[in-house]
Amino acid sequence: MTAAPPSRLLVRGVNWLGDAVMTTPALLRLRAALPAAHVTLLTPAKLRDPWTAFPAVDEVIPVAVGEGVFAVARRLRAGRFAAALILPNPPRSPLGAWLARTPPPLGLAPPWRTWMLTQPLPPRHDELRMTKRSVGEIHAALASPSPIPHSPFTRSLAAHHIHHYLHLAAALGADPAPVAPLLVLTPEEQAQARAGLPGVASAAGTLWAGLNPGAEYGPAKRWPAERFIAAAQEVSRKTGCRWAVFGGARDAWLAAGIAAELPGAVNLAGRTTLRQLMVALAACRVLLTNDTGPMHLAAALGVPVVVPFGSTSPELTGPGLPGDARHALIRGEAPCAPCFLRQCPVDFRCMKSITPERVAAEVVARLTRG
Repeated sequence: MTAAPPSRLLVRGVNWLGDAVMTTPALLRLRAALPAAHVTLLTPAKLRDPWTAFPAVDEVIPVAVGEGVFAVARRLRAGRFAAALILPNPPRSPLGAWLARTPPPLGLAPPWRTWMLTQPLPPRHDELRMTKRSVGEIHAALASPSPIPHSPFTRSLAAHHIHHYLHLAAALGADPAPVAPLLVLTPEEQAQARAGLPGVASAAGTLWAGLNPGAEYGPAKRWPAERFIAAAQEVSRKTGCRWAVFGGARDAWLAAGIAAELPGAVNLAGRTTLRQLMVALAACRVLLTNDTGPMHLAAALGVPVVVPFGSTSPELTGPGLPGDARHALIRGEAPCAPCFLRQCPVDFRCMKSITPERVAAEVVARLTRG
């Protein structure tokens, strides 16, 4: 830890939406440890919206696509920061703070960037990392006559990525004990969410459920569209709910096809800002989703999520606080999972083994809860 608590702290934020949500416990712990510090978050401009009203950040510096590192460094130099905490691992992440001569940049210390860190930090002794399986390893797992442990990550209670960010925050005196990821709506946004899906005419008391069928990382994380449709139709028959279908602009075709099969559904894919997406998610009683950014947004807003997991590990990147019973994390049956690949090289059995009936039952249970 630094000799004296910094009065102005720069935090270099991460580059992906789900990861950004998983940093919120570390930021909350930093606020508790440094209540008088002015905390500034440096973040890609595309991730600016979620930090509105967030209690642990005083200022956000957005970085536009294409903005050079020297331009960023000039902006940081004007902030006169007393310390900087670098949350992401890529080699270039500390460069802006280093060029701005911010003392002292703290961050994880892989060998390719140690020279930029005044205070390099070792990894946690029990840290587990995502390691992609080779195609040969996948075929060997499928051919093995004896069962292979489903996931090595179940052996560690601290495997989840939130512990990685808490470990970094602890270097500034923060408590590394986990707290749930959190995002905050303004009072006006909360009122909009309570009134129903924003911008959509509906009867008072309409039961809204959300459906997010895309995943930016790749097709290996996407439960098949026809299974989303079958599960959602079953839920509608049992609960009378209406569906809001979410996604980015690249998911618009997928969302449109699914919404067309669900009477009364509203397709919002590609039609919301991140902030508007947060309000719409908060209007839903539950979100059925793949393992992707909106999954983390919903959980951090207190919305239960139901998630088919195939190529990725809920122990590493599951929604909310690990073990939160509000959420249903449904794992497929495949000895090669998790492989962490973008595309399945075999028969996609991890996702195909998850039935619509199994998923629908979990969604119904959350829709009909008090």
